[in-house]
Amino acid sequence: MKPAPFAFRRPATLDEALAALAGEPGAKVLAGGQSLVPLLSMRLAAPSMLVDINALPDLDHVTASSEGDEAGVRIGALARHAHVLASAEAAQVQPLLALALSHVAHPTIRNRGTTVGSIVHADAAAEMPMVLRLLEGSVDVASVRGRRTVPAAELFAGPLESTLAHDEIALEAFFPSLPDGGGVAFQEIARRHGDYALVGVAAVVQTEGGEVTGARLGYVSVSDVPVVVDVTDALDDPAAAALAELEPTDDIHATAAYRAHLVKVLTPRVLADAIHHARERSAQRKKQ
Repeated sequence: MKPAPFAFRRPATLDEALAALAGEPGAKVLAGGQSLVPLLSMRLAAPSMLVDINALPDLDHVTASSEGDEAGVRIGALARHAHVLASAEAAQVQPLLALALSHVAHPTIRNRGTTVGSIVHADAAAEMPMVLRLLEGSVDVASVRGRRTVPAAELFAGPLESTLAHDEIALEAFFPSLPDGGGVAFQEIARRHGDYALVGVAAVVQTEGGEVTGARLGYVSVSDVPVVVDVTDALDDPAAAALAELEPTDDIHATAAYRAHLVKVLTPRVLADAIHHARERSAQRKKQ
């Protein structure tokens, strides 16, 4: 099937792009296109205009800092998954990025798809929206009205729906760094590596003196939006605590019962891996 007809703009500046969006309520932003183009081809989306932002300057950056209040990783709107995955500095500052990105689709897709685009596409079956939500990151967006920062907790409104206005462009995502005493882990089950996960689980923990003082879990492909569960007070049975807050869904790939079973299997594994990672990092720091 071919897409429905649409106008096309490829602005050279951010101001031009924002003006084009503001002037056309039915317009959509095109970055990597790995999520949008299939929707166009199946006519599940029919924008009146595509605003291609690939000619905009200074949006393909991946910067990492471990110092100060802004310690973390900043990813520009045009940075491809492969670029982020290849950044040793990003992996050092926030290891969960590389762990999750290695499961995103296949190399061909990662070479074109953008991390920020995946986030604002707001697919609960994708890894990066959940990672941003779990790490309590944020997205910087712009429109003709100005700029604002949207915390991850306020970004996801529903299935494939973010809280960005139609005329806003997501410019950058921020992922906080992993602090001393922290650990992360990620696992997912898919029919084939690179396919959408049937269930994915990420964990971020905080330890002090080897004891766990905080533990949070994020879930992929379980609910309609990225869900994060705090299991700090339920370390003996984190899966039960998680399932008390999750609402596994049925689709053509898996039943809700099977997803609940995968939550039970993966949750303790991933939490144990994150705790091990935290203790291993702490031990290495003591040796330095």
